[in-house]
Amino acid sequence: SMKNYPCIVCNATFSKKKDLVAHRLTHNDGKPYFCNICDKGFAKKSTLKNHSFVHSGEKPFSCNVCNKSFSWKTSLMAHILVHTGVKTFSCSICNNSFTRKSSLMAHKLV
Repeated sequence: SMKNYPCIVCNATFSKKKDLVAHRLTHNDGKPYFCNICDKGFAKKSTLKNHSFVHSGEKPFSCNVCNKSFSWKTSLMAHILVHTGVKTFSCSICNNSFTRKSSLMAHKLV
């Protein structure tokens, strides 16, 4: 019989998707929810749902100040700091503060 469903972790192949799904649990590390597109595993169903936005391009989380949209709620929360002026990332050398971690990292390179 033809084996159409490969396991991306160990390359085992299965003729039925349900057998692959059952097999995945041997590799799950506490992550029983898998993305149908990239096969990435997640511990929570809600995290898998949010991950699906990466593939669909959907950005359901919008800033109420500038209307910029994001795929992840955490990205929106980080973005909101730009508008509030809260600078949570501080340089341990000179005490300059930044709204974004990436800005702090760039600062440290200078």
